[in-house]
Amino acid sequence: MNTFAVNSISALAGSLIAYAFGSWDTLLWFFLFTIAVDYVTGILASLKEGTGLKSDVGFWGLARKALMLVVIIMAHQMDMLLSGGSDVIKTGAIYFYLSNELISITENYGRLGLPMPGKLRRMIAVLRDKDNENDTPKR
Repeated sequence: MNTFAVNSISALAGSLIAYAFGSWDTLLWFFLFTIAVDYVTGILASLKEGTGLKSDVGFWGLARKALMLVVIIMAHQMDMLLSGGSDVIKTGAIYFYLSNELISITENYGRLGLPMPGKLRRMIAVLRDKDNENDTPKR
């Protein structure tokens, strides 16, 4: 493949990503970084626990992360339609998913046996319990 083709494909891909996500800011970069760290620490924790790697679990983990990115793309497009350029909805979506990723990373660190402050462990337990309360159907 010649240099012109590689440059053209790279430019097209960059343009599509910029259109889909909007401005490439520090928040989006940090969110993508936390997605990668969560996935890697999840793999390492599974290996340490001896449960091994399962392709269906890995597939659904990647699918979940891809769908988070789809929601962020849709949030950006809603921002474009409704607010004419501000990223309020996109930023809110990123912060929502970012908090989930940070909790998951912290849980993976605990599974790896890394030291964790007690207060942080208690905060995660409270957040996890609140999440479970929202999942249970009300009678």
